Amino acid sequence: MTDSALPPPPVMWAQRSPVVFLTINLEDVKDLNVKFTKNSVYFHGTGGIGKKEYEVTIPLYKEIDPDKSKSFNRERCIEIVLAKANQEEPYWPSLTSDKKKHHWLKCDFNKWHDEDDSGDEGVGGMGGGGDFEDMMRQMGGLGGGGGKPTFDDLDADDGGDSDDEPIPDLE
Repeated sequence: MTDSALPPPPVMWAQRSPVVFLTINLEDVKDLNVKFTKNSVYFHGTGGIGKKEYEVTIPLYKEIDPDKSKSFNRERCIEIVLAKANQEEPYWPSLTSDKKKHHWLKCDFNKWHDEDDSGDEGVGGMGGGGDFEDMMRQMGGLGGGGGKPTFDDLDADDGGDSDDEPIPDLE
């Protein structure tokens, strides 16, 4: 962690084989500064309900690739995708190298996927098993379509809808 007098923001984390997800739960972050080194992630920004200033340096359990790691300001939160330096290694047992229990750090069970689950559907259920560029494109980070939803694959009910029947006359 950091020696800063500023409080750390609330952070959630999850992982897949090739990546680690961080979500910084602050809305409307201004003056955002996110930096990656091979051993840490640094965050500084002002946001949240009280428009407070937050700062944290997270010492990572293992090395990441700073050049492939990305952050996204989503207005409701800051999403960070850390590309593991060795994408073939086993899951990390913890996010931090100090292995301490931090009050501001929690598991993100909505994004979590167990290492031993069969049929790894890829990052965030996006398909594929770990092609980092495809995953980033689908998250809207590397251009492309951004994975916008379509309704083309919904099955149409040929039997019609009961709401399509004519309304009987009033007597």
